[in-house]
Amino acid sequence: MKALSWSAWAAAVVSLVVAGCDSAPGRPKPGPEVPRPEAVLDFPTLYRQNCSGCHGAEGSNGPSYPLANPEYQAWVSDDALRQTIAQGEPGTMMPAFAIQDGGTLTDEQVNVLVSGMRAAWGKPGSSSPGAPPYQSALAGNAANGAAVYAAYCARCHGPAAQPGGTAGSILDPNLLALASDRMLRTVIVAGRPDIGQPDWRGDLAGRPLTGQQVSDVVAWLRSQAPMTAPGNGQAPVETKSAQETKNPLQKTSESGGGL
Repeated sequence: MKALSWSAWAAAVVSLVVAGCDSAPGRPKPGPEVPRPEAVLDFPTLYRQNCSGCHGAEGSNGPSYPLANPEYQAWVSDDALRQTIAQGEPGTMMPAFAIQDGGTLTDEQVNVLVSGMRAAWGKPGSSSPGAPPYQSALAGNAANGAAVYAAYCARCHGPAAQPGGTAGSILDPNLLALASDRMLRTVIVAGRPDIGQPDWRGDLAGRPLTGQQVSDVVAWLRSQAPMTAPGNGQAPVETKSAQETKNPLQKTSESGGGL
């Protein structure tokens, strides 16, 4: 066997050293070790990083509205959902997430969130025809809303002049301070199936709420604590109705998120 020359041995040693360096622990590999924020385009990661803290890990059981409610997903349009994610809900705890509105998400990432929610939690046919609109042009009448509350809500939440019923009071000033008008409308129309809150069709057979009735009862609820409207910079003020409803919230606690 012919012995290798000194130069051949040196070349072999250099090759081994170079190969070892390429696989050495800690050696940087091509491309970034952590994807750039704008490169994250999978729904589970975007939802976990931006939404789960308020709306729950699986779209429910969070402090704000459960996005996994199929009735809600059937009711809200893509454009409305996209706008709320991008621009937030002024005056509430729902922030804007789009870069152009002060957030961190690109338009593409906002679209991924919308389509991901639809795929994960939407169920065709969940919403019945005739549901009140997501955003109504009808002004609410608080006086009429009192009658709507008595007919549709008082059985579970208690009469307006008494502490809350089996489902807890919805006249608590702290609840009304946190819940925007849109949040109240969302809960009334889309319901909360996770806690047994019926949707706009209610549990009164053949007597679903109309769009005007929804606007009226929202106006009445807001009138019960006029200083607690989200975003007015005022601390909750206990009106007469609020003082008469001291029961702790049981099932109706909501944050001010706008979704």
